[in-house]
Amino acid sequence: MAALGRGGLCHCGQFGGDDEGVHVTKPARCRRSAAIDSVASPAGEIVFKRAGDDVEIARPFAEISTDVLVKALPWRTFRWYYGQWHYSGFYWSATQQAHVIYESRLELARLMFADFDRSVNHIAAQPFLLRSEVDGQLRRHVPDYLLLTEQGPIVVDVKPASCLTVPKVGFTFEWTRRLVESRGWRYQVWSEPDEVELANIRFLAGYRRDWLFDVNSFSLPRHDRHRSSGWSAIRWSGW
Repeated sequence: MAALGRGGLCHCGQFGGDDEGVHVTKPARCRRSAAIDSVASPAGEIVFKRAGDDVEIARPFAEISTDVLVKALPWRTFRWYYGQWHYSGFYWSATQQAHVIYESRLELARLMFADFDRSVNHIAAQPFLLRSEVDGQLRRHVPDYLLLTEQGPIVVDVKPASCLTVPKVGFTFEWTRRLVESRGWRYQVWSEPDEVELANIRFLAGYRRDWLFDVNSFSLPRHDRHRSSGWSAIRWSGW
């Protein structure tokens, strides 16, 4: 599914827990993973942008509350310019009842899957910056999504499967996973989904815009189904 990538190409040098489904992918272990193995759960810091004044707030990752993060602004916003590789945009989310940003077609696919998942209660794109000292250096990473679900928070990174064998990608995802899971949250690396399943979810997404449908048109046939059925019920309801 090359069409899902950024502009059809894999920019593996750029960085943006298992879940139900077959789209969760674990990056291959990289040559530098031995350095991470020596740190069971690296200490880290989370930086987010406060809504209203765009001020950057830093807190220990172990102490941050999701109640604060759901009110934060996206860490970075996309841009449009001639010849850009990124396919960015807004997606209207039924879960959020608002637009959510995405930076690639693959991120859009993950966003649609999250919006279709009834266990997901909140979706935040580009939610925060993670900072942690790993292998003697300060590492930084901005995950693609934070999902608040009935089973707990999930931090999601979206990356084409062809990029997961790149050592730098695997290194970043590995220390991010250890930091996230040290908090008891889940971490997910998500790659290309099944094409048929994605097409079905994309089709059904249009029917979650409740303002496009007259609820009364559906209630009449259900209320009088003992008197009328089939096409007669639809004609009687005024369709």
